[in-house]
Amino acid sequence: MLAILLAHVLAAFTAPLCVRVLGRNAFYVFALVPIGSLCWVIANWDSTQRVRITWAPTIRMDIELRFDSLAAVLAALVLGIGALVLAYCARYFDDDEPRLGVFAAQLIGFAGAMFGLVTSDNMLLLYVFWEVTTVLSFLLVGHDAERAASRRAAIQALLVTGAGGLSMLVGIVILGQRGGSYLLSDLLAREQPPGGVAVSVAVALILVGALSKSAIVPLHFWLPGAMAAPTPVSAYLHAAAMVKAGVYLVARLAPVFAQSPPWHPLVLTLGLVSMLLAGWRALQVTDLKLVLAFGTVSQLGFLILLVGIGTPYAALAGVAMVVAHALFKACLFMVVGIIDHGAGTRDLRALSGLGRRAPVLFGVASLAALSMAGLPPLFGFVGKESALGAVLDADNLATPSRMAMLVGVALGSALTVGYSARFIWGAFATKSTTVDTGPSAARWHAPGALLLAPPALLALAAFVAGPAAGGIDGLLAPYARTLGELSEHLALWHGLTAPLGLTVLIVAAGAALFLERGRIIESGHHILGNADRAYDATLRAMDRLSLRMTGAVQRGSLPLSQATILGTLTVLPVLALALGTRTGVRLRLWDSPLQPAIAAIMVAMALAATVLRNRLAGVLVVGVTGYGCGVVFALHGAPDLALTQFLVETLTLVVFVLVLRAFPAEIDESRTADFKARRALLAAAVGATVATLAAFATAARSTEPIWHRIPEAAYTFGGGKNAVNVLLVDIRAWDTLGEVSVLIVAATGVASLVFRTRRFGAAPRAADSPRYDPDLVSWLPAARLMAREDRSMVLQITTRLVFPTIMVLSVYFFFAGHNAPGGGFAGGLTAGLALTLRYLAGGRYELGEALPVDAGQVLGAGLALAAGTAAGSLLLGAPPLSSAIVEITLPLIGHVKLVTASFFDLGVYLIVVGLVLDVLRSLGARLDSELSEATESTAGHGR
Repeated sequence: MLAILLAHVLAAFTAPLCVRVLGRNAFYVFALVPIGSLCWVIANWDSTQRVRITWAPTIRMDIELRFDSLAAVLAALVLGIGALVLAYCARYFDDDEPRLGVFAAQLIGFAGAMFGLVTSDNMLLLYVFWEVTTVLSFLLVGHDAERAASRRAAIQALLVTGAGGLSMLVGIVILGQRGGSYLLSDLLAREQPPGGVAVSVAVALILVGALSKSAIVPLHFWLPGAMAAPTPVSAYLHAAAMVKAGVYLVARLAPVFAQSPPWHPLVLTLGLVSMLLAGWRALQVTDLKLVLAFGTVSQLGFLILLVGIGTPYAALAGVAMVVAHALFKACLFMVVGIIDHGAGTRDLRALSGLGRRAPVLFGVASLAALSMAGLPPLFGFVGKESALGAVLDADNLATPSRMAMLVGVALGSALTVGYSARFIWGAFATKSTTVDTGPSAARWHAPGALLLAPPALLALAAFVAGPAAGGIDGLLAPYARTLGELSEHLALWHGLTAPLGLTVLIVAAGAALFLERGRIIESGHHILGNADRAYDATLRAMDRLSLRMTGAVQRGSLPLSQATILGTLTVLPVLALALGTRTGVRLRLWDSPLQPAIAAIMVAMALAATVLRNRLAGVLVVGVTGYGCGVVFALHGAPDLALTQFLVETLTLVVFVLVLRAFPAEIDESRTADFKARRALLAAAVGATVATLAAFATAARSTEPIWHRIPEAAYTFGGGKNAVNVLLVDIRAWDTLGEVSVLIVAATGVASLVFRTRRFGAAPRAADSPRYDPDLVSWLPAARLMAREDRSMVLQITTRLVFPTIMVLSVYFFFAGHNAPGGGFAGGLTAGLALTLRYLAGGRYELGEALPVDAGQVLGAGLALAAGTAAGSLLLGAPPLSSAIVEITLPLIGHVKLVTASFFDLGVYLIVVGLVLDVLRSLGARLDSELSEATESTAGHGR
């Protein structure tokens, strides 16, 4: 199973290159991947396979796959029809189709994601694949991005199914916590399913996700809109794959939760309503693709209803109908694509005479339509007969409910017969009058054999499967037995039974609906259209609400925004403390006389920052409070924290100074004239709140503090004696990876705002300056390019002497950090300070001389190293970011102990260096250039 997933991933990544080399014929090569995977599925059909990879066990995010009878059915459909759709694409598209390689990659990736979805045993992993299919369907539906209809359809499908997915995630978390396991196999193995109000809520939330994915009323409207996608997408995603995900999830959970209170009201009611309303709508629309789209919504309601009843025979009938539907609906969508290609229109009013012009295509479509209508000897008839019998025998439903379900299913089936006949008549009949909507059948050109082969194979499969129903029963029955003893089986002929009598009535009623098609006209305000209008109204209401909220709390005033955030920080925790359970708090004012002395200095500096008018002086006194915090860390035996605090504070001070060059030296007197009582009160409240929360959080500890065990764990698992560094690069490396990613985003955002146009590229070197003279000699390569009044000979000499020493110290911090104070973060900050010193001493050209590389490349290399360490561990079968220890003895050097977390630490080092370089370029060198241009411009105007 893992090999199948990896094969699809590899094929997806290589697809653009293959399409560029082979053109559209590359789709035949891609089809080999699902075909090979299908062979594995067939070979292992009767076995249960499991794959487990430990990934993040503490949050139950292990990769656990399970292949059983139900997964085999869905996997066979996903892979088999996926291969045929890929072969169909090889002749459906032209070589000059825009973004064809990307389309191929997305389609193959979707097939792999669907296989992962139906084989996932871990519900959290299932959700991951679920959302991957959502994103890929968004991209596939929006393939023709130049068309507004495609963009709207893609966004609509993304929002509806994405919102349903979020609902499902909440339900999965509740169910996993209440049920004690996130594994579907564990839930299915229980004799007594979990119960209670919370579990009922969880089941309802999961059903919302399933119903949205399978386009069940009232969340159906995205599927007809998605017909804006290319026809292969409709044939695969909206007939055989994506929309079956919701049906699969309902079928998977039915053995356990079919008797849950919200189950039948949601599944059976909405399934039946979808079958009826969408079936009626399919009799009204005139676009052949929309006829199939609303027919799909109707059939999905039918499938959801069958697998949701919760009896063994209904489960067997439901799975049989899933197979039948995938065969005939994928075939018919491909037929519509061929008609659209050959005639240039899908409007059934404009098509005439195709039956005699394309007899083979007519025969293929007729077989598929007969199966859709449920007529013998097609497999659709077998599934429909079993479905009617299952509803009649559903002893877990009350008699009135069962009769209402039977009547509803019969009416829906009659509608299916009606729109099946209307589809064949509209596409292939010779009509006396046609509507001119553009190119018509008069310009018909016949499809090639390779384009016709995939739908023909599907139609043939639907025809052969009917007489072979007894053999197919043996393949589908194992799933049905998970719901209980199976007393009925699939067969083409059950004798003169009640379902057969109902079938005769259904066909007669469907024929009558077809004959009265002229009276069933499309209404401008049809019932199903209300959901689409409700979707638009909801989006407009959300836009208005967001604008009002934004206008209320974000008025462009920084003080107001800060006051809102800090006020929330003050009010909510205080209310929680006031209303919750509290423990006693005992505090010591200080541990040594140095602490109150340092605190007094920090308080004095903080107060000074509020009254000083000089901006630089204000920044300096704020910096003193940071240095005071570092001293407190050092006094408490935390040299790593102290070192990092000192380095960060110094670098922050430099950044502030660089920014302040663009501001007046003094704060405007109008802004400092009066005492801001409300701001002072808010500041005092925030400080008191933070101190109080810290005190109560410390006092709330009732067990042994975890830090007692961290040093031993750091050495045992991380191979290092410096617990702080091991925490950053091993134990809590996920946090660090997220934090450095945020740093990269922040650096990119700042630089983009400053540069505005092109931000990438290395810093300019001395030779790039028009004033560069290679014969001039100075202590630093670019120092002579600075204005004379800005030069400092002492600073240049000092920089020349100490820069190598600081860089060596930076490297020392990096290598020693696993066992002594330091690490990649401290080393990177030290190297950043060295670069800052070069910039201050030699100007913006000196920065290019110090490190003549692109900051973006340094940031990217660092992130690649950090993320690559995580992926490398995973590929080697270990948890991500886990450390391996290598010990070797080298000549002259001696015993060397290497921990693979060092590569992650090197990534952090490069990211910090790249961040500092980016900041110096944007807030330093770029600002220098702009200020210089502004000064020259002012001087020119003065002259």
